[in-house]
Amino acid sequence: MAFTATDVKNLREQTGCGMMDCKKALTESNGDFDKAVEYLREKGLAAAAKKAGRIAAEGMVFAEADMAKKVGVVIEVNAETDFVAKNELFRTFVQDLAQIVINENPADVDALLKCKMGDGDVDAALKEKILVIGENIKIRRFERFEGVCAAYVHGGGTHGVLVEFNTSDAVAAKPEFVAFGKDIAMQIAAVNPAYLNEASVPAEVLEKEKEILLAQISNDPKLASKPDQVKEKMVEGKIGKYYKENCLVDQQFVKDGDLTVAQYVEKTGKELGGDIEIVKYVRFEKGEGLEKKEDDFAAEVASMVK
Repeated sequence: MAFTATDVKNLREQTGCGMMDCKKALTESNGDFDKAVEYLREKGLAAAAKKAGRIAAEGMVFAEADMAKKVGVVIEVNAETDFVAKNELFRTFVQDLAQIVINENPADVDALLKCKMGDGDVDAALKEKILVIGENIKIRRFERFEGVCAAYVHGGGTHGVLVEFNTSDAVAAKPEFVAFGKDIAMQIAAVNPAYLNEASVPAEVLEKEKEILLAQISNDPKLASKPDQVKEKMVEGKIGKYYKENCLVDQQFVKDGDLTVAQYVEKTGKELGGDIEIVKYVRFEKGEGLEKKEDDFAAEVASMVK
């Protein structure tokens, strides 16, 4: 019995299975729709699709830097419960995914799902893990940097940071640089700077901040009567504080409060015999964007690095 693309589409909508799985099911069942559904259920694929409807807000974040290949990656994979994040099968799966991203450089999650993994592709391996573990699992996002990178994972996967640096191979090869890179990544994990430096703060964000500061001064009975020029100078002074709180290189260094991050970078470069520049960074927090219990995470990381 022949089948059409519409049949494949309808089977996919009913079962939630992948297009290629649906096509194979219809082929194996000679186009019989009910038998195709039965085929998918027998293979366990429909069961995986059913679990795919469950909310996955737990899981883990993993980050890795391959110094030899000059590639780094940070990836988030979600599951339904925190218990699964401690499952060695799940953790190994996430680490293997990170390695695939490093080696294959997929453009996005959809491209990653099509990458080879084991005897099939990542999509098939993902569905197999859903069946074995018994929870919905979703590959949420990843970032990949090419260059000298440092990676840090906190709390077994609650937070992950990837940082790219511009420096010489001679400096990057030194053990002290590895420790330095971890320091910077931990700073980002703990303090969560919004921007790298003053130049990277969008003009509209800066203007809005100035408007807020000017309004605060104007609403202060002790300052409201001051001339506009004086108020403008006061705003500029307060913007400096904004930079120190929100820009990574201007922040107070967590491990040494007498230094800013920029000063720590410069100091380390001199000690290692070469210039070091922070190019960019990314920070993933597990379940970021979802409403969760707030912990004093900054204090937790700070206590670890001191």
